[in-house]
Amino acid sequence: MAGEFIDSDHPEVIAFAEQYGKSATDDVERSINLYLAVRDRVLYDPYSIRLSRSELYASHILQLGRGFCVAKAVLYAAVLRAAGIPSRIGFADVKNHLTTPRLRALMGTDVFYHHGYTELLLDGQWLKATPAFNIELCQKFGIKALDFNGREDSIFHPFDTAGQKHMEYVQNHGHRADLPYEELIDTYKAHYPFMFQMDLNTVSGDFHAEADSSS
Repeated sequence: MAGEFIDSDHPEVIAFAEQYGKSATDDVERSINLYLAVRDRVLYDPYSIRLSRSELYASHILQLGRGFCVAKAVLYAAVLRAAGIPSRIGFADVKNHLTTPRLRALMGTDVFYHHGYTELLLDGQWLKATPAFNIELCQKFGIKALDFNGREDSIFHPFDTAGQKHMEYVQNHGHRADLPYEELIDTYKAHYPFMFQMDLNTVSGDFHAEADSSS
């Protein structure tokens, strides 16, 4: 069933699910194909955060072609549902050891509160999958791209390819059937007050270029 944000009934979401899932022979293969499509065809962009309701719809993220972790988790959940695979969105606070100096200064912390991931039901088991970082960005940071095999959880590797810490999960907040908009806004107000003290439309940057310069 479609949600307000996980709008799996939107024509463009349905078309995306059909395009990248049609060659699969079963739901496991289909979930992997859709994971890779969302991971790599929609760029991870922390400077694209917008907080109006409609800008957090899966269909809007798909049209934009970029998004932050929550947006991409919402999109993956939507295309999964469009393909007939039950899904939901999960949240956790994570400490990011590999961010850029500019983003860290803007956020005022290296903790990503309410980091988003997707949960999906395959063969009677709920699995976690994180399609946030596209493969090109991972290569720039020296991080192994996170894969999903459709049989076990896929969350951020604790170490990068050089053996340094990358992501550390601090607290898990569980799952929701749809994006909990008010909860997300309250969390961001508490931890990222700058978001509500400036026009986010004026915040811009090239995170991929920053990754190049920081590597």
